[in-house]
Amino acid sequence: MITIVMGVSGSGKSTIGEGLATRLGIPFIDGDSLHPQANRDKMAQGIPLDDTDRQPWLEAIVAEMDRHRADGRSLVLACSALKKRYRDFLRQGHDDVRFVYLHGSRDLLAARLGHRSGHFFNPALLDSQLATLEEPSRDEAFWVDIGDSPTDTIETVIRSGCAQARGAASR
Repeated sequence: MITIVMGVSGSGKSTIGEGLATRLGIPFIDGDSLHPQANRDKMAQGIPLDDTDRQPWLEAIVAEMDRHRADGRSLVLACSALKKRYRDFLRQGHDDVRFVYLHGSRDLLAARLGHRSGHFFNPALLDSQLATLEEPSRDEAFWVDIGDSPTDTIETVIRSGCAQARGAASR
């Protein structure tokens, strides 16, 4: 199974994704690490990415998902997946992909971004991400409010059953 922890910047994708993967004993990949340098540079300058910028990034994410799938391994991945067509591209018809949508108020997201350091994302881009976001339906993704602690959020996701390791071979 591949679990994609999604949401705008500041929602906690990396924190929740890494914690979830650790609890499940499976690999974690932060999708941000797969951005081409040109995308990183744009975001650091406060320039929003467009669909053309995002396509090679989405392709790199799919390649990682396919690699884990081919090895019979589950995976937790952090990826904004802001638009439905991005989620459809990531899913590519596979029924082993689950989305966990981390959502919260703009004020909470802005406060979190204001306390974050060492990341290339410019907090000024929050509004452009919120404008781009096409929230998934509750059928498409498991919704989790970001107001809870990371530990509680991870437990909620695990209890939901939308993130599980595939047998002993997946570890």
